[in-house]
Amino acid sequence: MKLGAFSILFNDWSLDKTLEYFAKKGLSAVEIGTGAYSKSSHLEPKDIIENDSKAKELRKKLDDYGLFISALGAHGNPVHPDKNIADLHHRQFEETVLAAEKLGVDTVLALSGCPGGSPQDTTPNWAITAWPEDFQKILKYQWEEVLIPYWRKALAFAKEHGVDKIAVEPHPGFCVYNTETALRLYRETGVGVNFDPSHLFWQGMDPAQAVLALKDAIFHVHAKDSIVLGHLTAVNGVLDAKPYQKMAERSWNFRTVGFGHSAEVWKGIMSALATVGYNYVISIEHEDSLMDREEGFSKAVAFLKEVIIEKTPEVMWWDMRVEG
Repeated sequence: MKLGAFSILFNDWSLDKTLEYFAKKGLSAVEIGTGAYSKSSHLEPKDIIENDSKAKELRKKLDDYGLFISALGAHGNPVHPDKNIADLHHRQFEETVLAAEKLGVDTVLALSGCPGGSPQDTTPNWAITAWPEDFQKILKYQWEEVLIPYWRKALAFAKEHGVDKIAVEPHPGFCVYNTETALRLYRETGVGVNFDPSHLFWQGMDPAQAVLALKDAIFHVHAKDSIVLGHLTAVNGVLDAKPYQKMAERSWNFRTVGFGHSAEVWKGIMSALATVGYNYVISIEHEDSLMDREEGFSKAVAFLKEVIIEKTPEVMWWDMRVEG
């Protein structure tokens, strides 16, 4: 596995400054946001699509710093019931795919999106309970009439342009939010997973076990942590819509890797990833309200260098038998 990072953390820096910083930290890869909720100042897809020299210039810049792009990301809601939002996010997704084609990047990241509860709705409807029966009708509509058809077409478009992997991040608030829903989308459409343990921790899941269940559906990995505050979940549970700034009042919060869960937990995640054959990028996503971004980022890099499995053995030498 290789260590990388999501460049959006340094959106106020130039791309050159960001790449130089990543290189000095010993990273191998950079993930760049290109649209919707993850729009970055570091790459404008249209510039790459319309100007071959821009693509060539960026590829050379990456080579100069010894880095490669692990993925481009258009994290949005292209199935939003508001057509204006859906059309915008869909267009940015397709532009991201076309930019990835020009740059030789085979992975594009996204969110599954969340439609309304019916064709008449104007806002998304995240249905996560079995009763009343309305919710079962909502889920049937969302998955069978919207989500599955959309992502089948989206992946077909991507493959036409040399982008073989679309990976959505399981995220509460969207139709794909846990292991079961991620596997359903993968089996129905071929769209895989951008695996982020932070969203699983606070929902009460064991990310290592989730990895073993997802297996080859995992196309990309985010390194982000979260912490669950037991004294608050004992009162209100884990569903919490209070602003991220109210950390002392929230049931859970995002943390720099290692500040939510121990090295032993993260070693277990890395071991599970190696077990299922994942050998791609671990991309740092820093969203810690208690820690300055450079401090948090530096600590995340140092922590992950100790737990990442860079190379699995080609031969299990201890299992070799000498015949005589």
